[in-house]
Amino acid sequence: MMNKNPYKLLAEHLDRLPNGFPPTEEGVEQRLLARLFSPEEAWLAAQLHSSLETAEQIAARVGGEPPSRLRDQLKSMARRGLIRAGRLEGGIGFGSLPFVVGIYEMQVDRLDAELAALFEEYYRRAFWRMLDHRPAVHRVIPVAESVRVDMHIQPYESVAEILAAAMAWGVQDCICRKQKALIGEPCQHPVDVCLVMSPKPGAFDQSTTLRALSFDQAVETLKRAARAGLVHSVSNSQSGIGYICNCCTCSCGILRGMVEMGLAGVVAHSSFVNHVDEALCLGCELCLDSCSFGALSIDGVVHVDALRCSGCGVCIPSCPEGALGLADRPPREVELPPADEAAWMRERAIARGLDPGSIL
Repeated sequence: MMNKNPYKLLAEHLDRLPNGFPPTEEGVEQRLLARLFSPEEAWLAAQLHSSLETAEQIAARVGGEPPSRLRDQLKSMARRGLIRAGRLEGGIGFGSLPFVVGIYEMQVDRLDAELAALFEEYYRRAFWRMLDHRPAVHRVIPVAESVRVDMHIQPYESVAEILAAAMAWGVQDCICRKQKALIGEPCQHPVDVCLVMSPKPGAFDQSTTLRALSFDQAVETLKRAARAGLVHSVSNSQSGIGYICNCCTCSCGILRGMVEMGLAGVVAHSSFVNHVDEALCLGCELCLDSCSFGALSIDGVVHVDALRCSGCGVCIPSCPEGALGLADRPPREVELPPADEAAWMRERAIARGLDPGSIL
């Protein structure tokens, strides 16, 4: 069954998913996978489809182990965040999980100095290439304090409506900040601000990897992230949003691509852009350090580079004169997010030259 290096097989499989998992000449991606998967698990993960299948269906397709033993192995892998699992009419189904966003983020409790160093090596050699494709993996949504009550905002761009649409909330440590700290490059932003949501009440009550929150606690976590100058970002679709990351350019694996690799399109902008009321602006420069995207400059008064501005609104509370505010981006500059995850996968696959029919 395993005539080929199982880690190379799995790496190639993950790179055929829409998210991507670019290879390196040195095989760093294979060493990364070897820290997470046994050879047998890597081979099995490489056989899975993006769509869920029962253990019986997988056993009939790939041969080898009887379904009962295969099911136990798949359950163990799902518990460790190596593959995904979900309910099907015929029982529990199992399917492929991308490396990012997916496998890597699920390792926050297993992350140690060795794994953190391996990821950093992979990041610098190849990960950034994953970010240079459209549609982007993440999309910015404005901080609540920057949204005026008279603004028309779609539900998928309202942090309040995204939270209110869920029935369960939880928080876990940011793996990006944890990884940077483990390689000796910590930043000063809070770590415990990665929010997850579920449509199932009580979904996180028994979790051992994150802390369940009430709705009010989730709202307060977002406010704490905003006060720390962090950028809210979510999966780049209009529905099915299951997490809210709170990102910084010093540690975030995605935003670092913009600062360190010069990739302008690493994150999709919101439908808004910062606007300056020059009559109110005193040119005090207090807002400059709050912009993660380098969109603000001073020439007597503040000027906004609309191409760089993500529409996050993080800088707005920093202005004591109220000179900054979000405005609608011109319609020709608004890039609507894909309708759902399946649409995102389809668009991303096509952009990467993959056959979406072989993936979805």
